[in-house]
Amino acid sequence: MLTLPNLLTLSRIFAVPILVFLLWRPMPIDYAITFGLYCVVGLTDYFDGYVARAQGQISRLGQFLDPIADKIMVAAVLMMLISSRKANPDPEIHGLHIIAALVILLREIIVSGLREYLATLQVSVPVSQLAKWKTTFQIVALGALILGGAVPQMPWVHDVGLVSLWAAALLTLVTGWDYLRIGMRHFDD
Repeated sequence: MLTLPNLLTLSRIFAVPILVFLLWRPMPIDYAITFGLYCVVGLTDYFDGYVARAQGQISRLGQFLDPIADKIMVAAVLMMLISSRKANPDPEIHGLHIIAALVILLREIIVSGLREYLATLQVSVPVSQLAKWKTTFQIVALGALILGGAVPQMPWVHDVGLVSLWAAALLTLVTGWDYLRIGMRHFDD
């Protein structure tokens, strides 16, 4: 069912290879274009849910694709910001900051697996308010880290990205534990 909300979600998935390509050659102009595209992708994430609820177009396809689109984008952008290229010997996320990125990636994998398992038991795990804050910090972190590559003369932008990344990682641990604790109630003894 190709409704407007589902098309918006699919556009996020199709934008990921473009984001990866632009981050592959980290020149300031590429970062600037990537930041603009990243903002557009973020807006589609907001509007797909808004339109689906406002027009009563919530679909199973949308419920399936929306979290996948988010996870694909976050994982791809994190990996590209961690990787080093000849044009940029210092990746945007390096040193101890890689731990924060790994915490985010590992939590996404674990929670996705947990949700899939619980779905087979017909157990729904709603998104908590704290998880929404985690997502907000994550979006700000990635956006600031991308923008920091476009404006290297403004190092505070990169610092905002790293602080937000660690805030997201901390909330990731808390919300990941909450989801795991809820899920453990449904595991066989």
